[in-house]
Amino acid sequence: MKTYETSSEAIDSLRKEGYMEEFSLQPHSLISSRHSLELHPEDFEIVDVYRFEGDSNPDDNTVIYVISTKEGHKGLLVDAYGMYSEEITPEMADKLKRKL
Repeated sequence: MKTYETSSEAIDSLRKEGYMEEFSLQPHSLISSRHSLELHPEDFEIVDVYRFEGDSNPDDNTVIYVISTKEGHKGLLVDAYGMYSEEITPEMADKLKRKL
């Protein structure tokens, strides 16, 4: 696994590796408007996870999930630590927590 100093450095590098989808987290799925994708937990794999902690503000904590699908789509989900815990289904929470 590569290491990155900042989340923007990680995102730039991962995009160069072909992770172009921008996923948003919904209660029961990941959504990408680029290809009109809706992915449920069984539809994707988490390839890697990168954590970044803010130096002075805990609200700056970020996690980047590197995602691939069975159909060959590759993208990123950028989220704050723990922000999703009460807003998503248990299945989605389990999928995301496996790699943390």
